Amino acid sequence: MPETATQTTAQTTLRELTFGEAIREAIAEEMRRDSRVCVLGEDVAEAGTPFKVLSGLVEEFGKERVIDTPFCRDSWKSSAKSA
Repeated sequence: MPETATQTTAQTTLRELTFGEAIREAIAEEMRRDSRVCVLGEDVAEAGTPFKVLSGLVEEFGKERVIDTPFCRDSWKSSAKSA
């Protein structure tokens, strides 16, 4: 992912992130804060999603909390209920 730019003003520091970086950072922050939070989705664990937005979450939180779901919606609902 591209490097983020940092801009400092008199009162605050602003960071420039891509949309994907912001999503990954927010999800990781909540997963660190609350051990009950998990991610379920197609290709989120092994592939890190097609756009690599969730890359690194499996390494940090494990396959128990970052779970690939099947494409079939009925199976996906069952996976969510058991998580």
